[in-house]
Amino acid sequence: MWHRLVIGSDHAGFELKEEVKSLLERMKIDVTDVGTADAAAVDYPDFGCQVAERVSSGEFPAGILLCGAGVGMTIVANKFPGIRAALCLDTYTAEMSRRHNDANVLILAGRRTDSATMAQIVKIWLSTEFEGGRHQRRLDKIRAIEEKRWRGTEPCQS
Repeated sequence: MWHRLVIGSDHAGFELKEEVKSLLERMKIDVTDVGTADAAAVDYPDFGCQVAERVSSGEFPAGILLCGAGVGMTIVANKFPGIRAALCLDTYTAEMSRRHNDANVLILAGRRTDSATMAQIVKIWLSTEFEGGRHQRRLDKIRAIEEKRWRGTEPCQS
């Protein structure tokens, strides 16, 4: 389990983000909140970028992002090298995103996730370990695609 995380949201995820922060603090996890600071309308890429960049650079081991449906933040976060952001709407996807994909950014949907479900998702996501093995081979392939993409060469083989 990680002991420090970076978190961010847009206006649609703000209320649930505040609940996530409270849960993490009760779990004794150090939380850095990059915003937004209230429910006033903002652009989700501004906050998704801040979290993903800090995880991608290694400043933080993992992060949590929230927006209305979760889709926008997922798209933004996965643009960064080394980010494996997973939108989790239930405990099964939370577990599998960690166990099989070694997800390092959890995405939650502020308009689709109630408080009780959020707490279950977060706890499972934080406590599930990556299995490695055949899943590591697949992550290595994803890493190779990223490296080729960022260098400007053809990433996929037919």
